[in-house]
Amino acid sequence: MSVLFYSQADDPVPWRNAFAAALPQMPFQVWPDVEDMESVRYALVWNPPSGLLEKLPKLRAVLALGAGVDALIADPTTPQVPVVRLLDAGLAAQMAEYAVYAVLHFHRRMRDYEKQQQKRTWNQLAPMPASGWSVGVMGTGVIGGIILKHLVTLGYRVRGWSLSGTSIEGVESFVGEDELDAFLSECRVVINVLPLTPSTAGILGVRTFNVMPRGSYVVNIGRGGHLIEEDLLADLDSGQIAGAMLDVFNEEPLPQSSPLWSHPNVIVTPHIAGVTIASEAEEQVIENVKRMERGETPVGVVDRSKGY
Repeated sequence: MSVLFYSQADDPVPWRNAFAAALPQMPFQVWPDVEDMESVRYALVWNPPSGLLEKLPKLRAVLALGAGVDALIADPTTPQVPVVRLLDAGLAAQMAEYAVYAVLHFHRRMRDYEKQQQKRTWNQLAPMPASGWSVGVMGTGVIGGIILKHLVTLGYRVRGWSLSGTSIEGVESFVGEDELDAFLSECRVVINVLPLTPSTAGILGVRTFNVMPRGSYVVNIGRGGHLIEEDLLADLDSGQIAGAMLDVFNEEPLPQSSPLWSHPNVIVTPHIAGVTIASEAEEQVIENVKRMERGETPVGVVDRSKGY
């Protein structure tokens, strides 16, 4: 039996070395150099092309090289075997860094100072204490929870919203669709880290933006499908939304024709808020393979009905 590796974004060498050390009896094949498709029992992948996985007749599980698995679940050619996502494995810390930077960037008016620098203008803008800024995080699981704790430490007024509800010390919690407007109504910055499901698709749109205070900010590090890009652009132009920092998009790479590239109040990053680092994730992945080889349930199995 063997492992098949597919990713256009990840280096297979560290993974090959990790499997060779921990599971030397299990050959590690890297697509497209696959000698025996029938031998593949585990597919370690990130955004595989549609139809690839169904070519593996004896596949036992799909191991995702990240936390987001919506593309795998939505693909009708993904076999009906367990799909296992990464649980943290260093991603949460990276995403918390990104989120905190975004909040500080907007709160401390760094865009305004950048514009002043271009004009060689020396002007100290009026400060605002962190306690005067309310920051909301949509999604209060592992990643959202760490972001919230960091923001509490920095002295921000922090709110968390989720569909299921999680209590975090120092965080005002809101649960379910009935409390979404109350959550949004005082958020100067909204950070989205929700999983993408039918109930959360398009949740960042004109309805959401219009409930937020005028001149607020949006940070999307969830999935591209959460954001209605046309709505964001319209509300940026109207001033309802003052700025946005976006790391995920409906189409990736972001097309050259997208107006998001050149909008003066949008920061675009190429899906780097949380990047899988083999040295921090390999233990979790390999342990899950060992669990399945022993007939046990792996950690991080996706509930397909929920999408995560």
